[in-house]
Amino acid sequence: MMKKTLQEFREFAIKGNVMDLAVAVVIGGAFGKIVTSLVSDIIMPIVGVILGGVNFTHLVITLKGARFDTIGNKMSEAVTLNYGAFIQATVDFLIIAWAIFMMVKIINSLKRKEEKPVETVEPSAQEKLLTEIRDILKEK
Repeated sequence: MMKKTLQEFREFAIKGNVMDLAVAVVIGGAFGKIVTSLVSDIIMPIVGVILGGVNFTHLVITLKGARFDTIGNKMSEAVTLNYGAFIQATVDFLIIAWAIFMMVKIINSLKRKEEKPVETVEPSAQEKLLTEIRDILKEK
């Protein structure tokens, strides 16, 4: 059982699937950082200005305020719902999903162009006759 599993893993690793997966993870991580920067540094500030100067990362609902002792030292942090960060993460996701969708769509259209069979022209009656004569002569 273990020997068969190791054999299957070796075949999996040798086929290149592991390298393809590793490359996809690295590129995906870098792409995610680019999109996060696009959203947080370019798109959301523009949306914030349009909505009256709102910074989405600061949008929170405080469920329980921070507790301080008598001399002002913080005893416990505030409990908040950070819905602005959630909005920003949702916009990140939508942009990444759209970009991946468009990339897959382009790749699929390129594959379809490659897969189109070359139209074969039906040989003329003369060519068919010559082919038959050639085949008969080969048999003799």
